Amino acid sequence: MHSPIPVPDPPRLLSLDLVRGTALLGILLLNIVGFAMPEAAYFNPRAYGGWHGADLAAWLVNFLFFDGRMRGLFSFLFGASLLIVTDAAEAAGRDPARAHYARMGWLFAFGIAHLWLLWHGDILAHYALVGMIAYPLRTLPVSRLVSLGAVLVLATTALFGMLAHDAWRMSLAPMPVQGEYTALVDAFGTPPAARIAEELAVRRGDYASIVAQRVGAYAFSPFAMLTLYGWETLGYFLFGMAALRSGLLAGRWPRATLRRWWLRSWAVTLPVYALLAWYQIAAGFSLFSVLLAGVALTGLVRPAMILGWACLILLLARPGGWLTTRLAAAGRMAFSNYLATSLVCVLLFDGAGLGWFGHLSRWQLYPVVVGVWALLLLWSAPWLAQFRYGPLEWLWRSLARGRLQPIRNSLANRSHSH
Repeated sequence: MHSPIPVPDPPRLLSLDLVRGTALLGILLLNIVGFAMPEAAYFNPRAYGGWHGADLAAWLVNFLFFDGRMRGLFSFLFGASLLIVTDAAEAAGRDPARAHYARMGWLFAFGIAHLWLLWHGDILAHYALVGMIAYPLRTLPVSRLVSLGAVLVLATTALFGMLAHDAWRMSLAPMPVQGEYTALVDAFGTPPAARIAEELAVRRGDYASIVAQRVGAYAFSPFAMLTLYGWETLGYFLFGMAALRSGLLAGRWPRATLRRWWLRSWAVTLPVYALLAWYQIAAGFSLFSVLLAGVALTGLVRPAMILGWACLILLLARPGGWLTTRLAAAGRMAFSNYLATSLVCVLLFDGAGLGWFGHLSRWQLYPVVVGVWALLLLWSAPWLAQFRYGPLEWLWRSLARGRLQPIRNSLANRSHSH
């Protein structure tokens, strides 16, 4: 790489950083299950970790308010950031396509490293692939962004609806087709004890064995994810672009407008989520109920509730307040903090670390979540007082721009020069 030459960055938007920081913390409410329990437990509490009492309450709160919403909010923000970066490159006289695809290429590389070396639940490589597809759509007007996003969300709902129908149809057969049906049970149902024991043994083993299993099982998962989740993710990117262009994520909506949209969206979506939760509980979290009510039908109401979340976060923000400042700092360093979260959780749960995998019930995971949140909130602001970027944000920018970027904060530099 060449010597540091400053490349102007787009201006920071406190509203964007604040919502991103909140989404970053919120994602761990769901991802903690993937770090700490067998894979099927993410969608189906009956698979592992308890589904009665406090464990059921933990699942219910997440299902009603957070499941899919935090990931969706993060996807909205990724779409908005795509616009900010490409618009800034264009304004600076640089080729926006080259800037964008360089960023996505390196993000994909980071994602693959994260997937193979740390955790199978990586989202970065998926975002990079969908981001490459999203670029030509960035110039669409707001109305077209919203309508195309809605079509993509409906396509995803139809896709998972067909999966639910297939599971129901195969369950009625005297001898279900083992390959396809077993794969659905392992991912969304209640896997047999032998399958759970196998997963426990792998994740409680040594690091080399975990990596070997992960590379073998998930080496091409970003491309498989693209066929299943790519439609919805692209739709959310487009919604995020529309939210930025309309002024919502830029912090330009009046408080009365934010309050109105929050109340409207949640008044519609919360009763639907409650009905879907009731159905899954009443059905004993059968494979069909989880696929239909937990995965497919939630897609129809999730975008509206994500909009409500964005409005609520901005309504509750207190510029200059301790929590607002800390959340915004965590959001500015979302890339570093996302990977730091994986590292901490892997050290806690995998056999190469403390080996807690499979030893905590569902509700017992949430004190761990609060502890990780505290770490992220406590370190981000002091770091940014000294440096312009988080460590991995700096590395990503330097690689994408082909030269080392200055990392010291100008204010920090001045204080050290006296």
